Amino acid sequence: MEFLSPINEFLVDQLGPLGPLIVVGLLGLFMVLLTIPMLLNQPEDPLKKLQKNIRQESAPKPRKERLRQGNRNEQLEKFAHFLEPQNEEELSAIQLKLRQAGYQSKDAVRFFHFAQFALGIAGLILGVVYVFLLGAGEDMTSQQLTMYVLGPGAVGYMLPKYWVTRRVASRKEAITMGFPDALDMLLVCVEAGQSLDQSIVRVAKETRAACPDLAEELEIVAYEMKAGKDKDRVLRDFGTRCGVEDVSSFVTVLIQSATFGTSIADALRVYSSEMRDKRVMRAEEAANKLPTKMTLATMMLTVPPLLVILVGPSVKGISEIGNMGN
Repeated sequence: MEFLSPINEFLVDQLGPLGPLIVVGLLGLFMVLLTIPMLLNQPEDPLKKLQKNIRQESAPKPRKERLRQGNRNEQLEKFAHFLEPQNEEELSAIQLKLRQAGYQSKDAVRFFHFAQFALGIAGLILGVVYVFLLGAGEDMTSQQLTMYVLGPGAVGYMLPKYWVTRRVASRKEAITMGFPDALDMLLVCVEAGQSLDQSIVRVAKETRAACPDLAEELEIVAYEMKAGKDKDRVLRDFGTRCGVEDVSSFVTVLIQSATFGTSIADALRVYSSEMRDKRVMRAEEAANKLPTKMTLATMMLTVPPLLVILVGPSVKGISEIGNMGN
């Protein structure tokens, strides 16, 4: 191992105390980039290929129309062992979060982890290019080198998670704002004599322009009911996908109404009235918060100029008197 000492000293002299670590990280990155094409071009497992052919032969001929959720991506299928969590609970959690963000595809989890992996690698490459190839790391310390090399990679890795989180929050807000109007429309349809399934289809069609996120969820509910799925299960999945408290309460009202045999129209009438009152309360809460926010902004924007106007002449006069005394 003595032959490694000169190499270690050379790396420390050129790159600082963390030089060997940086070189090892670059070699690992190079090996990962070298492995990706090899994995993409690896042959398909004969057993899986045989099973796929058997399923294709036994399956009925597909219709011309494509379903909204098609088959899984075959390229991503090869990397399912590291593009999907192996723990069932973690997989269910990330699937739920992506569905709450509006990504209903079967490959959503794989695309999410692939985006994290790709953006992380891209960030590391940008950091290495900026520090070493552009010469920006000549006067940097070892900590600064580490930050500029690993920082973009960490940012790229966390960017998809941040995007999904913001998307979930904005989608929940949009559903919360559009749900009272959709509920009123659903009540009108039910009282007009339509069934609950027909009312949901009509409301989904009418609310697409105002709230496309809620309309998409209602369309999923309508399709699942048409497919013969249990109505209680469909409604519970609807509340889970939305992740909004008002929708969950609405689902509970419908399930209890069907369980006890009460009128759905009466339940919807009472609940829609509560939703209207709740919307008014939200508006009043936002209006009550506004004076506090305006007061803080007004103080920050008006007090400093006012102090300058009032105190400025006095300070100038005192300074002139001091200069005259000198």
